[in-house]
Amino acid sequence: MAAYFIAQYQITNPALYAEYQQGAGPTLAAHGAELVAFDVAAEAIEGTAPGSQTVIIKFESTEAAHGWYHSAEYQAVVAKRLEATTGYAVISQSMNAG
Repeated sequence: MAAYFIAQYQITNPALYAEYQQGAGPTLAAHGAELVAFDVAAEAIEGTAPGSQTVIIKFESTEAAHGWYHSAEYQAVVAKRLEATTGYAVISQSMNAG
């Protein structure tokens, strides 16, 4: 079952975030990921979003998403995103009703 990495955040350090993007991009292909959405101006219609940046990445499974997130390659750059942004990220299955 497909799984999605969904991040929603505000960029607080654009230069450091640009470094993160350069390092993170190549890790996606290595894990069979598909960038579904990258929106710098997402609009919250309910509640208060942490920022306008939204990223959705599709993986074959939850295990594949975790494999990417915990890979040595991604862990080498993720601290830059965490330092350069405020917000959250989740992994969500495409259909998990039970």
